[in-house]
Amino acid sequence: MLNNTALFRQACYLNGQWVDTELCLTITNPVDQSVLGTVPSLTVADVNRTIEQAHAAQTDWAAITAKARAKILNRWFALIEANVDDLGTIMTLEQGKPLIEAKGEIHYAASFVEWFAEEGKRVYGETIAQTVNTNRLSTIKQPIGVCSAITPWNFPAAMITRKAAPALAAGCSIIIKPASETPFTALALAELADQAGIPAGIFNVITGDARTLGAPLTQHPLISKFSFTGSTQVGRTLYEQCASTIKKTSLELGGNAPFIVFDDADIDKAVTSAVQAKFRNGGQTCVCVNRFYIHDAVYEEFLEKFAAQVGKLRVGNGLEQNTDIGPMITRRAIDGMQVLLDDALAKGARQLVLGNEVAEQGNYINPKILVDVNDTMDIVHEEIFGPIATLIRFQDEDEVLAQANNTIFGLAAYFFSQDIGRVYRVAEKLESGMIGINTGMISNEVAPFGGVKQSGLGKEGSRYGIEDYLTVKYLCVDIA
Repeated sequence: MLNNTALFRQACYLNGQWVDTELCLTITNPVDQSVLGTVPSLTVADVNRTIEQAHAAQTDWAAITAKARAKILNRWFALIEANVDDLGTIMTLEQGKPLIEAKGEIHYAASFVEWFAEEGKRVYGETIAQTVNTNRLSTIKQPIGVCSAITPWNFPAAMITRKAAPALAAGCSIIIKPASETPFTALALAELADQAGIPAGIFNVITGDARTLGAPLTQHPLISKFSFTGSTQVGRTLYEQCASTIKKTSLELGGNAPFIVFDDADIDKAVTSAVQAKFRNGGQTCVCVNRFYIHDAVYEEFLEKFAAQVGKLRVGNGLEQNTDIGPMITRRAIDGMQVLLDDALAKGARQLVLGNEVAEQGNYINPKILVDVNDTMDIVHEEIFGPIATLIRFQDEDEVLAQANNTIFGLAAYFFSQDIGRVYRVAEKLESGMIGINTGMISNEVAPFGGVKQSGLGKEGSRYGIEDYLTVKYLCVDIA
């Protein structure tokens, strides 16, 4: 199935070597739970040794020029792009998303490597006006040191490069712990990193039990920066663990994105964007819409057109050409959605019949639309992380802003309006780190990605993304 079988690795990549262990984790295909392969289950001692090796290697990596690092990163970028078909296939096999989406993610992942290869050459210090005539004041920026990252299963390539690329460009080394459900994409990236000439110890991929390995990644004194993408609940625990050694920390956590359609919106555009923003990756993204707020004046029109488009979505194996929504990552994820669905239906919500339903066996779940939804339902307040759309009516701008902001989360928000005054008012009042205005697609490598409130800390991507991997050093020189 793969053109380049060397990309399918069943060993960890530690200090430039492929390492196996007797104790392994079994990785299965979410389509039918068939076994794809195994990966090592490392111990804390294995990880501690890797951290020490990464620390030893980082000094030489930091000493070379940013331009030299950029050349190596650009080779990695070119190799990722050259192997997009195989990388996409590996991702679909272990994660389930449709192959076209998987390949799209590989391009997205590669874009961060390309972007930060260049951005690393633009790390500038500054000259400061002195307060004493005989002093000269300035700052320089230096790599923070050894970094660690825990990445999620929903974007098993892009969430790695969005962290690793700025770390490497800045002159840091990094240890990546991919999700236990999707390690093979990470290991394929490591194979290409090795081929690109990234030195031993600079880019490392470890696998094993998340709870066991999370401790050294967050508490080891040689790690200076920790990055995590995942749930807010887990993020809180990891944040506490990082406090023991005062690590610089970036957290990209859960979301509860509102999608507001005002009465002056372009409804056709809003509907198309709504389908993209809700059902991409089967609804399993942190920026997916959780709550649709539709103005009374356009509610029926939006619902009719939205239901018609959702009714055309096809559920199936991600490797099959016509699939729009693949399997969910685990049965446990579906069980969690079912709890939210049952609560909403018990409290008065109605589920529409869309006409495209398939048998919900294994990890398959049909896209669903709920109407008559209100704030008493748990599904309004908790992240769904699946293909369930909830529609809520509203009449007033201030009313809908209060509802949209009534959440502990603040990652992404979307709204549709053609009134330029409203565009600025609403964008400024929504309590989210990212706002999609008349669009449902907001992610790219050049803009900052990150949230507010309990959706996390820090920004990834953009020129801001490299700052988390740098420290500012102040220099005061007496020239008298």
